[in-house]
Amino acid sequence: MTKPTIGFIGAGNMANSLLGGMIARGIGVDRIWMSDVDQALLDERARQYAVHTTTNNEEVAHWADVLILAVKPQLMQQVCESLQHPLSDHESLVISVAAGIRLDHLRTWLGGVPLVRCMPNTPALVQAGTLGLYAGDDVSADQRAITEEILGGAGLTLWFEEEKELDAVTAVSGSGPAYFFLMMEAMIAAAQEQGLSARQARQLVLQTARGASELALTSEDDPDELRRKVSSPGGTTAAGLEVLEEGGYRELMSRAVEAARRRAEELSQ
Repeated sequence: MTKPTIGFIGAGNMANSLLGGMIARGIGVDRIWMSDVDQALLDERARQYAVHTTTNNEEVAHWADVLILAVKPQLMQQVCESLQHPLSDHESLVISVAAGIRLDHLRTWLGGVPLVRCMPNTPALVQAGTLGLYAGDDVSADQRAITEEILGGAGLTLWFEEEKELDAVTAVSGSGPAYFFLMMEAMIAAAQEQGLSARQARQLVLQTARGASELALTSEDDPDELRRKVSSPGGTTAAGLEVLEEGGYRELMSRAVEAARRRAEELSQ
C-alpha cells in the first residue's frame, strides 16, 4: 500500500489532531474518510480539511486500507463488533487510539485483522505529541512503516515490544502533560506572590518552560547536566532547588508516575 486509503471511526479531538498531522505531512484528503454520529462535527471536519465524511461506520471500514479507531473506550466493543463484516471483505490494518483497550479484546471484537495500539498524548493536537505504539504479531514490517507514516505527523512515534509497556507510556507521556501544567500553574501563582502581575507571571513561566524544553531537546547534554550548568553553588537556583529536593520532589514524581501506571493497568482489565 504505497498510498493507502485511511478511515477514521470517530471525529473528536484526537482524531482531529492525527488528521491535521497527516495533512501537514502531505497525505491527500482524497484518501481520507471519517465517520461519527455527530453530523455537525463531521461538517466542521469537512470544512476544515475537505475529507470524505459519513455517519456510516461500515462504509468507512469498507473503503479503508488503514482504519483508525478513535472512539471512547466504553463504546469500543459495540463499534468494533459492527465492523466485523466490512473488515472481512479485505485485510485492513486497524489502529486503536483508545486508552486501556488491549489487543486481545480488540481481536475478539473485530476478528482476525492486523492490529496496532497507539497511546498518544494531548500535545498531538499541535503536532508535538508522543505516540507509543505496540503491534500484534500479524502486523508486517510494511504495515509498521505505514503506521509511522500516517501517525508521525502528530509527533514522535516510539515502538514498544511488550503491550504492558504501554501502561508506563500512559503514566509518563499520556499523563505527563498534566504534570508539567501543574508545575506551570504553581510557578505562575508563586510569581504573583512575589509581586508580578498575572500577565507577567504567565508570560515568564510559559516562555521559560518552552525554552527549557527546546534546550533539552536540542542539547547534547542530558537534563541532569543542564540542571547542574544552571545551578551555581550558593546561587539563587541552588537555593530554589534545595527546597524542592528537601520537599521530596523526586519521590513525589516517582509516586505520581507509579500511581498513574497502576491505574492504567486497572482500567485495561
